[in-house]
Amino acid sequence: MITIALSKGRIFDETLPMLNAVGIVCTENPETSRKLVFSTNNQDVRIIIVRASDVPTYVEWGGADIGIAGKDILDEYAASGLYYPVDLNIAQCKMMVAAKNDFNYAGVMNEKRRLKVATKYPNTARDFFSSKGIHIDLIKLYGSMELAPIVGLADVIVDLVSSGKTLEANNLKAVELISNISSRLIVNKAALKMNISQMKPLLNKFQELVSSVN
Repeated sequence: MITIALSKGRIFDETLPMLNAVGIVCTENPETSRKLVFSTNNQDVRIIIVRASDVPTYVEWGGADIGIAGKDILDEYAASGLYYPVDLNIAQCKMMVAAKNDFNYAGVMNEKRRLKVATKYPNTARDFFSSKGIHIDLIKLYGSMELAPIVGLADVIVDLVSSGKTLEANNLKAVELISNISSRLIVNKAALKMNISQMKPLLNKFQELVSSVN
């Protein structure tokens, strides 16, 4: 039995057609069901629904064999027991530094002044500013990131940006790119070794599918 961990939302919406394309069809609609475990048209494959940030944990600790997670989450998780064989090129966005329109970010960076940074990606923020020789005070938030600079809680935020419309609506702007983000197929290394006869063909199908559209 192969267990695939998915999360609801944008990644799920963009993953479902890919699963169908490689021959895996869920027997129910997870978006309208309260169930967390779903069978598929393949008796050897099931799908579990977990929180996006928990996908790497389920895969690393054997609760799932395969998962699909954004690179933003994987960069934060930094697990050693995971293999990332395929970039699915879905749910694409950018990890950015953003600030109020009137904040002199370039000046602060040139002078290497200390920054207050609000984010739900502390490892990403810490590593990025450390690489630039900037000391930061890290403020961990779980939502409404754009509010932090407005009320003076932080100088800048580190967050995912898609269209940029939310930043614009709150008089903020993206000031520096940290990384491009997309969703990756992730695999439990031990599970791959123990069940390579079932898992390798499935991974190859995903790779072929991605290659065919690029």
